[in-house]
Amino acid sequence: MTIIHERPRAETTTSQGDDAAGALRAWVDQVAALTQPDHVVWCDGTDRERHEITQTLLDEGKLIRLNGEYRPGSYLARSDPADVARVESRTFICSKRREDAGPTNNWVEPGEMKRELIEHFDGAMRGRTMYVVPFSMGPVGGRLSKLGVELTDSAYVVLNMHIMTRVGSAALAQIDAGDDWVKALHSVGAPLIDEAGVRHDDVLWPSSPDKYISHFPEDREIWSFGSGYGGNALLGKKSFALRIASVIARDEGWLAEHMLLIKLTNPVGRTFHIAAAFPSACGKTNLAMLRSTLPGWSVETLGDDIAWLRQGEDGRLWAINPEAGFFGVAPGTAAATNPNAMETIWGNTVFTNAALTDDGDIWWEGMTKHAPEHLTDWTGASWKPGLGRPAAHPNARFTVAAAQCPSIADDWEAHDGVPLDAIVFGGRRASNVPLVVEARDWEHGVFIGATVASEQTAAAEGAVGELRRDPFAMLPFCGYNMADYWGHWLAVGERLGDRAPAVFNVNWFRKGEDGRFLWPGFGENIRVLKWIAERLEGEGAASESPLGLVPAAGALDLDGTDVTDSDLDALFAVDPAAWNAEADLTEQYFATFGDRVPAPLRRQLAQLRRRLG
Repeated sequence: MTIIHERPRAETTTSQGDDAAGALRAWVDQVAALTQPDHVVWCDGTDRERHEITQTLLDEGKLIRLNGEYRPGSYLARSDPADVARVESRTFICSKRREDAGPTNNWVEPGEMKRELIEHFDGAMRGRTMYVVPFSMGPVGGRLSKLGVELTDSAYVVLNMHIMTRVGSAALAQIDAGDDWVKALHSVGAPLIDEAGVRHDDVLWPSSPDKYISHFPEDREIWSFGSGYGGNALLGKKSFALRIASVIARDEGWLAEHMLLIKLTNPVGRTFHIAAAFPSACGKTNLAMLRSTLPGWSVETLGDDIAWLRQGEDGRLWAINPEAGFFGVAPGTAAATNPNAMETIWGNTVFTNAALTDDGDIWWEGMTKHAPEHLTDWTGASWKPGLGRPAAHPNARFTVAAAQCPSIADDWEAHDGVPLDAIVFGGRRASNVPLVVEARDWEHGVFIGATVASEQTAAAEGAVGELRRDPFAMLPFCGYNMADYWGHWLAVGERLGDRAPAVFNVNWFRKGEDGRFLWPGFGENIRVLKWIAERLEGEGAASESPLGLVPAAGALDLDGTDVTDSDLDALFAVDPAAWNAEADLTEQYFATFGDRVPAPLRRQLAQLRRRLG
């Protein structure tokens, strides 16, 4: 085994800095001794390094260069069919106590999990290079930013981390200066040299059938084994930015959230910063990159997936998008549904599991009205319409720098974040939930967030119409007991007091009795945002509802839409019987968390029943 350290040395002049640098080096040496790579390379985050990593992947056949006329600087990767998505059943929160993980997480005692993982990591990188990837989530040195180091044997991961985080010497210098950092260890689990010392040929997508994505909240560590795909391997994303960060946020008094961030500007130039939490398939990316249909109103993108929120010196809640790029779901993305996203991926993009056109471009279902007559599908097989299988994998992705987005806001990388004016929750509900509701106060808003649900849309997901709970859109991502998480939100609200953002709930997906959507959605959602902004300025008229405050008659700008008066009535109709039945379901849901459910949320449920009569 030949270990080559190519570590950029940050200048430090204090013993604390020397100790910090030594601790990092010792951890790298310890992991190298366990995993036995041929080489250890320290990443500096430069364009040259990114070019070299890309060329390595091209030489190995692990990337396909796309037609430079259509997608300059862009590439396609194809994963193993057994490694295409997050593996929730193999995702663990290894807190010291089972009850701290809670009923929504898989728990294994941390000592037991590390012993099991050490057996898998033993020799896991033989014949490969281990990359040391120092990175910052958020602008380097920012008040809301955090640091991490990922050790990985996947050049594909390094390339994607270059896009998704701030990789390089600047982050390393912060670590060397003594700042806290998160340890993130990853291996695809496919050594090239076996235990007998025999070298084997590599495959285009190395991975292992044994998969673990394990989080150790108290140790601030992530150990991921077996997968090279997405959030299983890009450990700055859900693993760090949500699961570990949510625990750090609890301990330090802030919030790590599965939220988009946008800047809304009205015709007189007043800006509003809004964070919004949506479960999957609820229009999150479309809202993050919304193109307004109302003259004078505009939406700019700050972030499409994750937001960190911390109280500032002014008492308000401030927010950053800790990521530097977008890791977007490709199928369904089109010029008609999300033109800003399509313009973002014009070039310099890594596509994974998309289909390949005969002239060297990419394609996926929903990109165009009609599929091309011939494609190479995501598995590398010949494809044509009518074969009965999709050309692109349903979870096909694009990785692209956020700076390329045409709607990106000029303050998206503000060093200390932006002041937050409103928080919006939403789910996919064909019935019951109105188009928009304003919470009466922060406590009521936490109750709304805690009870967010979407209705099942296909029998394969469960009984059609059955509610799938996804509180705060954090169900797979909260790193500790969900009920304690609700309590933390309530505690943050107490500190914010009257400086807390207003809270709203939206539902773009309510249907009429004839089964059609009652609201046009997409760019027309600006009309709901307009009412929210008017409420923030104390101008928008509202009426009381058992569920909260809703737009008063005439308060929602519908000029130019096809929304009829009867559609509007149906969009805001409240059926007491249906909502009492839903309150019963909420009570059953709370019961799964036992006595850890905060008393204010049980009080909110009782008040809802009382208002419903």
